[in-house]
Amino acid sequence: MNQQPGVFSHKTPRVVAARKLTTRSGREAAERFLAEGAQAVREALSHGIVHEVFVTEAAAERNAEVLALADGRVRVSMIDRRAAELLSETVTPQGLVAVCDTVDVPLEQALAGTPALVAVLVGVADPGNAGTVIRVADAAGADAVVLAGDAVDVHNGKCVRASTGSVFHLPVARSRDVSAVLAACGRAGLRTVAADGSADVSLEAAEGLTEPTAWLLGNEAHGLPSEVLDSADRTLRVPLYGRAESLNLATAAAVCLYASAMARRCPTTG
Repeated sequence: MNQQPGVFSHKTPRVVAARKLTTRSGREAAERFLAEGAQAVREALSHGIVHEVFVTEAAAERNAEVLALADGRVRVSMIDRRAAELLSETVTPQGLVAVCDTVDVPLEQALAGTPALVAVLVGVADPGNAGTVIRVADAAGADAVVLAGDAVDVHNGKCVRASTGSVFHLPVARSRDVSAVLAACGRAGLRTVAADGSADVSLEAAEGLTEPTAWLLGNEAHGLPSEVLDSADRTLRVPLYGRAESLNLATAAAVCLYASAMARRCPTTG
């Protein structure tokens, strides 16, 4: 482990530079972001995108196996408690933070080849929801996730934590141009299916779920814009059997993505 002598404070230049990555503008300028906690740092080190790891003495003792992944290839720097607090975006800092290269890729790269299942988040603003959907997409075997329109930054600390490492597992693309995203999905051979609570057809009655599909999932409060609903190849609603008014975004995404994933694996049920 290539550990630097001494303990860095919050005034150490490298810590000051890393702290700028807690803001979207800082991340975009540096093309780097922070991954906090053992799971995220482990995944980032395994994927070879880490520039430096900052760790407190106590966290180093707890996470020796994670730090061992640095294996002399990545600089590991000790920091004091105050520095850890300023690098953290959580109420209780974990004392283990990695400076990483950004993970998003160009849209065409994310949709390259013959994708079978893609999640498109249109205008999704909550980082926790976005990270959870990325985790669900990963679990469902999706080929990519696309953040479209005025969506949250995938490198937001809460989004990275909510994904529990899945941001490192599958391609994630960002594009403010929703029309361009829909067109790219079409060129990739994907049928766009909008999840909409007002759709005439219920998911349970839907046919064709075995086909390559890009699920369009909307903003938590407002859903999908009308122009996106009009542009989609079809719209489907998740059935509600009880008295709940609706499902939250992450839960609805899980139902939709798994419906497609299971239909493809068990065609007789899809």
